[in-house]
Amino acid sequence: MKPQYVVVATMLIAASFCASAQTMKPGLWEINNKMQVDGKMGQDMAKMQQEMANMPPEQRKMMQDMMAKQGVTVGNDGPGTIGAKVCMTKEMVERNEFPSQKDGCKQMASPRSGKTMKISFTCTNPPSSGEGQITFVNPEAYTMNMTMNTVAEGKPQKVNMDAAGKWLSADCGAIKPRGMPQK
Repeated sequence: MKPQYVVVATMLIAASFCASAQTMKPGLWEINNKMQVDGKMGQDMAKMQQEMANMPPEQRKMMQDMMAKQGVTVGNDGPGTIGAKVCMTKEMVERNEFPSQKDGCKQMASPRSGKTMKISFTCTNPPSSGEGQITFVNPEAYTMNMTMNTVAEGKPQKVNMDAAGKWLSADCGAIKPRGMPQK
């Protein structure tokens, strides 16, 4: 798998975790993301899926197992989709903080206005930034729209992402909480 696909997937997963914990239940969450890169629905993800399909079976299984251990699935809901499971601890919820996938990222969230909250992030490696809005449906569900700017293979890219999160259970099982954001 090419490194740029891993970078884009990791960045999108990190951004999908930006739902502030202030009204979320602690436990295991499933986040499903659908993205467009430069106005094209999931081309990079479709390429990544094709590259995985062309891998020898043992290499493909190793890649899928590695991603599954991190709670990540690619393409289960069609081209351009990424699914992720994330563990929100009671402490994360109480501190109104959200997990971060990457070092070198700073995340900001505005106070809620009704059921919505504005969010943004900046990262240094790869250089990227984004902003969006979360709509809380209830303590067990939210939706999010985000626009991100990044660089892949030396070219700037604009990524639009729609995400939906749903609470699965109080027990995170094998999914471990991710690191806390830098302030």
